[in-house]
This record gives sequence, C-alpha cells and structure tokens, in this order.
Amino acid sequence: MATSHDDPSPEQIAAELAVVLGHVARRLRQTSPGLELTHSQRSALSLLDREGPMTTAALARAELVRPQSMRLTVAALEARELVGRAPDPRDGRQSVMSLTHLGRRTLEGVRADKQGWLALAISDELDSAERRTLTDAVALLERLVQR
Repeated sequence: MATSHDDPSPEQIAAELAVVLGHVARRLRQTSPGLELTHSQRSALSLLDREGPMTTAALARAELVRPQSMRLTVAALEARELVGRAPDPRDGRQSVMSLTHLGRRTLEGVRADKQGWLALAISDELDSAERRTLTDAVALLERLVQR
C-alpha cells in the first residue's frame, strides 16, 4: 500500500515542478544570451514569429504587459533592426510590427543555442531508459498545458 511519502500530493508535485521548470528556464536563458536581448524582447520576437505581424497593443495584450512597456520593448527591437514597422492594412492610423530577416536569424540562433545545450545535457546526463522517461514526462507536461 502506498504511503503519502510514496504518493506525493498534486500540491507537492506542483511545487517541485514549478521550481525545477524555473531552473530549466533560467538555465536556457543563460545558455543563449541572444545578443543580450531581455526576456521581454525575446518573448516579443517569439510571439511575432509564431503569430505574424501585430500591433504594439496586440503584442502587449498577448504578453500581458502594459502598452507603454511594450512600446519600449518594440522600440529597442526596432533600434536593433530586429523588427520592422509597416502601416496596418486594416487601419492605416496604426502600425504593425513584424520580424526582419535579422530578427528571424537572431531568434533562430537563440533557439538553436537553447536546444543544443539541452540536447547535450540530455545526452551527457541521461541513459536510454531515462531519456524514454523524460519523453513520457514531456508528453504529460504538454497534456497539462493544453487544459
């Protein structure tokens, strides 16, 4: 019969998982400085890559930040020529932001650095059975975030 020690509560699992995922995220950010982009800048670039061109206001809503904060983020990306501005085809009074070629290349480099570090860590630290267990855990995490 399983004891509470053998069968951790959902709350215990959630707490431990949050800590570990935070460590993984931090390590991934450290692995790829992305030309010294801030987390907000990398996040905005990723969103533009996934969703396509959008207004600064739409970016702010999607990232759950204030429009003023997103304007600063976009201005920094624009200054580095990672995003470009064009008139909104639906409302010429507004502009839409999109990735430039340099922005896409930068984002691809950041992602490659992260995946490279993680693949090397998995290869160096985990045996075949552990890699299968991690694959199962990834599927479970994906299921949790799809709720």
